[in-house]
Amino acid sequence: MVPEKVQKVLSAHGLEALEFEPGSTPTAEMAARRLGVIPARIAKSLLFKTKAGAYVLVVCPGDKRIPSGVLRQVIGAKVSMTTAEETERVTGFRPGGVCPFALEGVEILLDRELGAHESVFPAAGTDATGVPTTLAQLAQITGGKVVDFLLEA
Repeated sequence: MVPEKVQKVLSAHGLEALEFEPGSTPTAEMAARRLGVIPARIAKSLLFKTKAGAYVLVVCPGDKRIPSGVLRQVIGAKVSMTTAEETERVTGFRPGGVCPFALEGVEILLDRELGAHESVFPAAGTDATGVPTTLAQLAQITGGKVVDFLLEA
């Protein structure tokens, strides 16, 4: 079931989450199989913490890894990935269901490569959801900054 705070955001923007059996979409690969798309169309959300204690959510294609050096360049500080417990405390979502919707106090960076696809699928707060949307919609709804991680590499 989609968390209420996420459902409110989706409804306000005319989006609808696709819901599946519990635990069916916790990884980009599993989500892609369940949705019948390539992993690059899964918008995976990863939470990082800067040395200064600021949180940054990176949303990128499911088949992509972003080197820490590139993240450091883009963010302007050394970062480390948060633990599962810290991720849930900060976002309200468990790993596998982390999404860019309804977040407070977290900077959101959206990988420009997500725009290479007609639609992409971020989670909707659970490990059994996907939201068909576009990079432009994600930027508009979340206030996230679109970043070209390839140019930074």
